[in-house]
Amino acid sequence: MTSPLEWLEISVAVTPEAAEAVAEVFSRYAPQGVVIDLGTGEGSAAQTVTVKAYLTVDDDIAERRQKVEEALWHLHHIWPVIPDPTFTPILDQDWTAGWKESIPVLHLGRRVVVKPSWREYAAQPDELLLEMDPGLAFGTGLHPTTQLCVEALEDLVQPEMRVLDLGAGTGILALVAAKLGAADILAVDNDVNAVAVARRNARANNVAHQIRVLHGSLAEVGEPYDLVVANILAHVIIDMAASGLDARIRRGGTLVVSGILEEQADEVAAALVAPGLLVIERRQREGWVALIARKPHGNHA
Repeated sequence: MTSPLEWLEISVAVTPEAAEAVAEVFSRYAPQGVVIDLGTGEGSAAQTVTVKAYLTVDDDIAERRQKVEEALWHLHHIWPVIPDPTFTPILDQDWTAGWKESIPVLHLGRRVVVKPSWREYAAQPDELLLEMDPGLAFGTGLHPTTQLCVEALEDLVQPEMRVLDLGAGTGILALVAAKLGAADILAVDNDVNAVAVARRNARANNVAHQIRVLHGSLAEVGEPYDLVVANILAHVIIDMAASGLDARIRRGGTLVVSGILEEQADEVAAALVAPGLLVIERRQREGWVALIARKPHGNHA
């Protein structure tokens, strides 16, 4: 016999840049999925968003609630702006209907529009429409680093280009590259859940013939690409720069890296310059930085 209180809702209101970190914590304990509620209006990312997860009420609920609270407590030391979570028991009902209504269409860059599958949206002739549902993999489009990368792809992707997406998460950047006309895209992630989500998203957006999704890391990439994008973390980018990242960029090709805090940008730039790359542009938003680098034609690759 199940309890009349079937679900325990966990809710935290945070800034968009902290939302994906909270969602990752929630996903460890809420296999049914994580919801990022952008509010009621459509448009770009809001000042505050609400991250929600749903725990099944069973004999282990007290232990799982404690684990969530402990994980958020540790995360608070990285993101001091994260408040204490709110726990709300809800009756057995189709709660998905409620949060589905709260997920709006999201506009990124100049042309990219991301919509959940259940929403109707009439795209303008110059807009690139992506269909993506909330899930567990990193990469919702909320984070400033994702927005910076989308804008860079809009500027850099050319028809028939070969693109490498390192740390692909949901595959959102690979999807954008495909919609912009890239012919051959390799999306790589070391998380099996992310790989499954990216493959599903590629199929849902009818670009699976353009995108290969690989479970692995830089070591599994054996050839150079016209454009490489890595929206990861500063220390991972630095490690990759020392491990042959430049060899995965063709001569004259371009690299876009993000996931970099403002105070980390100089160190990351130095790591890219060390093997011979040229940092040609720095873009910044809300304390986050994206660096664009070029591989000179004279380098070997």
